[in-house]
Amino acid sequence: MDEYQYQIDLLKALNQKVSGECEKYVALIDASGDAFLYYSYGEDICFATGNWEQFFDIQIKSFHDVSKLFSYVKEEDAEKLREVLYIDKDGDSPSSATCEFCKKDAEQWIQCDSHVMKDNAGKPEKKLLYFRDISKFRKQNNDLAYLAYYDSLTGLYNRNRFLQEIEQWIDKASREKAIFGVAFINLNDFRKINSGSGVLVGDELLRQFGQVLLKFCVDKTMICAHMNGDAFCIAIYDPYGERTIDHVYHKLVERLNNPFILADSQVSVTISVGVAEYPEAAQTASELIERAEIVMLREKREGQNGIRYFDAPVIYDYIQNAVIEHKLNDAVFEKEFLLFYQPQYDTEERFRGVEALIRWQDEDGRMVNPGDFIPIAEKSSLIVSIGKWVLEKAISTLAGWKQKFGVSLVMAVNISSVHFSQDDFVPHLMELIRKYEVEPEEIELEIAESVLADDFERVVRKLELLQHYGVQTAVDNFGVGYLSFSRLGKLPVHTVKIDKSLIGGMLKEEAGGIVVESMIAMLGRLGYETMAEGVEHQNQLDRLKKIGCEYVQGYLLGRPAPEDAMEILLDKQIWE
Repeated sequence: MDEYQYQIDLLKALNQKVSGECEKYVALIDASGDAFLYYSYGEDICFATGNWEQFFDIQIKSFHDVSKLFSYVKEEDAEKLREVLYIDKDGDSPSSATCEFCKKDAEQWIQCDSHVMKDNAGKPEKKLLYFRDISKFRKQNNDLAYLAYYDSLTGLYNRNRFLQEIEQWIDKASREKAIFGVAFINLNDFRKINSGSGVLVGDELLRQFGQVLLKFCVDKTMICAHMNGDAFCIAIYDPYGERTIDHVYHKLVERLNNPFILADSQVSVTISVGVAEYPEAAQTASELIERAEIVMLREKREGQNGIRYFDAPVIYDYIQNAVIEHKLNDAVFEKEFLLFYQPQYDTEERFRGVEALIRWQDEDGRMVNPGDFIPIAEKSSLIVSIGKWVLEKAISTLAGWKQKFGVSLVMAVNISSVHFSQDDFVPHLMELIRKYEVEPEEIELEIAESVLADDFERVVRKLELLQHYGVQTAVDNFGVGYLSFSRLGKLPVHTVKIDKSLIGGMLKEEAGGIVVESMIAMLGRLGYETMAEGVEHQNQLDRLKKIGCEYVQGYLLGRPAPEDAMEILLDKQIWE
């Protein structure tokens, strides 16, 4: 009896243990949030467990009921699910498989894993189907993919995705012997809009312009992208009829005749467009885009508000620029670069100082025009190195002249916007002033309007810091850009240099003289010193003196000259 009771107690204990294990696994299954489907081949038993009801509103009594799942699945995913559900349909089928599918009536993505357990002979014994909701992970992946391939501001392709698409087009076009074009589009004067109206208005303009471009991309043979800042691209595969870049351009210009409504204001914009076609212009995606940008920049520089195609003359200029860029990279500063100096006087012809002007004699002995190499240097970090060399050379020369001639004069140096924007610009300048023991007020930095277009408030703070240290500053080429008197009045600068084109026109017509006279009067009331550039005739000097201009610079009183020639002039100034 005791033995019998012992067996009963043992069976109860084992039953409790098994029940406990089952409860534990059931709890784990329920807590997982997933659904499971079990099928036994030998017993022909099929049942669902876990959170099945949250996935599918169907009863599973036999494996035949599994076919009802297809009513939940989008048509394009049905075949994938079928392969996973019936993984064992072939004798040499694998033991496991996975697929992802999207439910018809909800944006719910489900991952289905199938695992078949086989006996020693390799015949299926049991099958387990495992369903998991992966909508959250899908969304995260989609968000990451969006960030990787799309521009968050405009919703267009970003530069990386556009490059990938163009690379695929090149492969396709090479097989099909087809052509396609890439247009690089730039919004003219966007910096002026961004600076004058604010970043939020500028961003809204970019967003709306991007939506205008998107309307042209009606199928996969037309794509557009926001490359960066105010730059966009559109590409058309196998163009014909109305599906050409030229047609899109004219339609775009027609739309731009109407202003954009931004906040409480209306903003009108124009565009400069450069076009490069495969395979004529380039053989790679990056080169194609680069060459479209090159002709856009040329159109922007020479015409603005037009379209230009990459052709033979442009190719020649491109090659020339590439040669200059290569030589610039290899240039030895002390051997190839030198400074010329142009004297500056007051209108009584008393010597004020000089402006340092860079010259480049390349390794072949050819003098390269600054207008040819400075823009190229500005597109790379080379302009910073060149700018630092110019600053140090000019300041060291000034120190040498002070010691040799015992005179104090102003050394004016042109500063590029790229160099001026460097965080270490002011510390580096002050270090040079201390190193060569010159006075801060003997240095005058000439900045172009392009410097002011980058970040006006940041530029003002830097100018205020320079003023605090005693360094003089001047606005160069005033009167031909967008800088207004109201914005000029906010700048802590000492001198305003009036562009030579205005000085050249002041004697040709009365209106020109009135403009210059009014400009000088206004600048004087704002507290700025005035200097006229490009003074070439005595009657110009006489007129400028009469209307109150303080300083002049030009061929009439002195051409740019190398250091030794300028020393002769300085020696003469001492004795006079």
